[in-house]
Amino acid sequence: MSRTIQLPRSDGSLYSHHLHEPVNRSLPTEAPTSRIAYAAAHVVADPFGENTPGSAAEIDWDSTLAFRGHLWECGLGVAEAMDTAQRGMGLDWSATRELIRRSGEEAARVGGRIAAGVGTDHLSPQITDLDELIEGYREQLDVTQRAGARVILMASRQLAAAAAGPADYRKVYDKLLAEVEQPAILHWLGPAFDPALEGYWGSNDIDEAADSLLEILHARPERIDGVKVSLLDAEHEIRLRERLPEGVRLYTGDDFNYPRLIKGESGSHSDALLGVFAAIAPAAAAALHALDEGDEVRFDEILSPTVPLARQLFAQPTYYYKTGIAFLAWLRGQQPGFGMVGGLQSGRSIVHLAEVFRLADVAGTLPEPDRAADRMRGLLEIAGVAR
Repeated sequence: MSRTIQLPRSDGSLYSHHLHEPVNRSLPTEAPTSRIAYAAAHVVADPFGENTPGSAAEIDWDSTLAFRGHLWECGLGVAEAMDTAQRGMGLDWSATRELIRRSGEEAARVGGRIAAGVGTDHLSPQITDLDELIEGYREQLDVTQRAGARVILMASRQLAAAAAGPADYRKVYDKLLAEVEQPAILHWLGPAFDPALEGYWGSNDIDEAADSLLEILHARPERIDGVKVSLLDAEHEIRLRERLPEGVRLYTGDDFNYPRLIKGESGSHSDALLGVFAAIAPAAAAALHALDEGDEVRFDEILSPTVPLARQLFAQPTYYYKTGIAFLAWLRGQQPGFGMVGGLQSGRSIVHLAEVFRLADVAGTLPEPDRAADRMRGLLEIAGVAR
């Protein structure tokens, strides 16, 4: 089979791309030791399910759990039921609850690290009463803790709309942190990922918002494992990292600048909770193990080629990055079809996906290039751009 494929440009032309030889990475047998790293995993839609916009999510459980097994085999933790799994974008609470339960059981079976998102997305969008929001969080908190997962207190769209200022965030988070069974991870998801979260922590000014968050962190540091920051602003993340209480981690969610932030500087570094790690898991694992060995040059050599791919996946509108994550899983044979719950496979254009394909190949993240090229050709034909 030919390794050359014709890919489309936005001007209507085609160009030839010749696929590289695959990069064969031996999977590590243990988790990295110098950093804690979670990959935020997507869900695989049941190809026989409805999964149209507005319909209840129907999940291919075997493929979904197998993908989590792949992440654990790479030595990464699984960040379950996060925005990568389409929370608020097709994954309803009924499916989320079952996802957390099943993933928790599988994590216990294989000894995998797992944390899971706790939010309020099962509540009416119109709810503004803070006590009702706290009760909503508690319902999901109970499900997650029963599953044996570390709690990630997700940013809430309803809280963003209801809170009058920083004091309302302190009220909600103080009550929830008092009830977690093990230290939790807080979640600062910026408006690039979800526009409804504009002004989270009580201010549109990023530094004032950071001050509000830090008050919560410093009030209960013993109840907090870390804070995941997804603002795509490396300099702000570094400033925030330096102000955290002793023992509280900063988990970078910056899918643009992750190599620099994870490697660190001046004795300070970020751990990782990244959607892009689900797309590059073997490379991420190899890079982290190089860091364990003190080999920063090798770390850079492995991760630097993945950054253009990440920037394409998370290009604006950033919240459609999940489409590229599922697309890559399909190209690699990790799911039977390129479908997503809520019909979100339509979230990116064929030109965008063609560039994802090319960059994934350049980064050495397509372990079976012939299969990937065959699937890409079929998609191009369906899209009407093949010649």
